[in-house]
Amino acid sequence: MANPNLAAVVLAAGLGTRMRSETPKHLHPLLGRRLVDWVIEAARGLDPDPLVVVTSPDQSGAFDGVTVAVQQEPRGTGDATAAAREVLDGFAGDVLVVSGDAAAITTEILGRLLETHHSEGAAATVLSFEREEPGTYGRVVRAAEGTLQAIVEATDASDEELALKEINSSIYVFAAEKLWPALERLQPANKQGELYLTDTVRDLVQAGERVAVYKADDQAEVGVNTRAELASIAATLRDRINHEHMLAGATIVDPATTWIEPSVELEPDTTIHPFTVLQGETKVARGAQVGPHAVVVDSEVGPSALVGPFCYLRPGTVLEAGAKAGAFVEIKNSRIGERTKVPHQSYIGDAEVGADTNIAAGNITVNFPHEEGKPKGRTKIGRNVRTGVHNAFVAPVEIGDDAWIGAGSVITDDVPPEALAIARQRQVTKEGHVRKKREQDE
Repeated sequence: MANPNLAAVVLAAGLGTRMRSETPKHLHPLLGRRLVDWVIEAARGLDPDPLVVVTSPDQSGAFDGVTVAVQQEPRGTGDATAAAREVLDGFAGDVLVVSGDAAAITTEILGRLLETHHSEGAAATVLSFEREEPGTYGRVVRAAEGTLQAIVEATDASDEELALKEINSSIYVFAAEKLWPALERLQPANKQGELYLTDTVRDLVQAGERVAVYKADDQAEVGVNTRAELASIAATLRDRINHEHMLAGATIVDPATTWIEPSVELEPDTTIHPFTVLQGETKVARGAQVGPHAVVVDSEVGPSALVGPFCYLRPGTVLEAGAKAGAFVEIKNSRIGERTKVPHQSYIGDAEVGADTNIAAGNITVNFPHEEGKPKGRTKIGRNVRTGVHNAFVAPVEIGDDAWIGAGSVITDDVPPEALAIARQRQVTKEGHVRKKREQDE
């Protein structure tokens, strides 16, 4: 149920000018979501009403299911937060502000931050973490009695402040009636020339308002400013996804080497072997085994099917129950029938293969016509077909049920059911050829 007393404002990554332009802020290649999408999901778990994303003009149409506010120029996080004021006109509750690159943040931590804010009766509450190597994070400065005194950005901190271990997460809760006046008073009095949201904390403290701190014991990265931090936060999210699948009944042999996008579905009793990547709308059914060294994208792996090792299933692939795609096999936009095996070094693209068929090593469906304007063709291979090694099927072509294909054949015409097709030159053996050639050369 929506909470009309809570608004969430997510600041999409890159709104502060201090962010490095070369830092990837959008998508980790093996996670399948923008970093900000993880933050939006965590904030959505608190049922805020409204949920606002502040973004740049060129990204204003990139968000669905949220209220969008636009920061016209990247003038810092304080200015970005102020951009949400118009869409929050008349709102009188608490405003949760979350940095859009804090992808590892959880609904649970945000909930505890809110609880602290309410129990302390604070004008604002800061979420902090403690790090042995605080790096470029802003430092939380406390007064002698332990209350919050200020948050100092690393670029503006003294050596004494840089030695502090408690860091700012760039996640806050404000009482709305305290936030807007504090934002109006912001000045770019820093080396970056930005309007820092952190300075509202100093402003409120100096005005005599109570500012609380909730220090979380979570060890995840709280933001991404470098590629090293991106790798660290991606590993945290990978581990969470894998943990959820294992709790739901999937076996992941080595979670540290297994990357599964959040959109992937694993049924209980599936087994995912090391060095496997599952992406997109992939579904893996009960009893199936995938990997090791398999990449599966937008595909369906049926019950008790086998994938790998060293296998690539591209979008549109369906392996029916008990099917096998084995070593160094690539399959794209194809349906492989029940119990059918594609075990070795083959490429099957744009094809339909019936049940109980065996595709021998080195088979290729030649689906690309190399003629301008002509579409790719499809190959149809029936039930209980036996192909030979090193067969090529030049699409469009159809192989009937129970047919056999001779080794080394290039099939260009349809093969009727129960037929044997051989498409190669007859072998010629010249006895003594090598000896005679040697004698001629002497």
